[in-house]
Amino acid sequence: MDIGFPYRVDSRGRTAHVEHDGHVRDMVKQVLFTTPGERVNRPDFGCGLLDLVFAGNSPELAATVEMTAQSALQRWLGDLLTVESLTVSSEDSALVVHVTYALTATGERGSLTVREGTPA
Repeated sequence: MDIGFPYRVDSRGRTAHVEHDGHVRDMVKQVLFTTPGERVNRPDFGCGLLDLVFAGNSPELAATVEMTAQSALQRWLGDLLTVESLTVSSEDSALVVHVTYALTATGERGSLTVREGTPA
């Protein structure tokens, strides 16, 4: 069962479901945007990308985010996907995170780009 994120109710009044690839994409967003300590039963879940909103932008920060996000995705979603590439670049005043992955179940490729705190 692949539940849609954020949680919502569909037109039939039931929990909304999404296709497997959409569910995995939603889970990637959850890992990137969840701050460690935010979840009660999984206090080390996430990589804390939102904590960096007011951090000084630099190549060193980009390298740190790249390593942190890569390890968090591997740890929490390693059974569902293989990260093919994860790049973090410092552009002007924004960090741009681009993740390309392959789904383990189907081999289908997906990608997600986050710029200025919003997934594109």
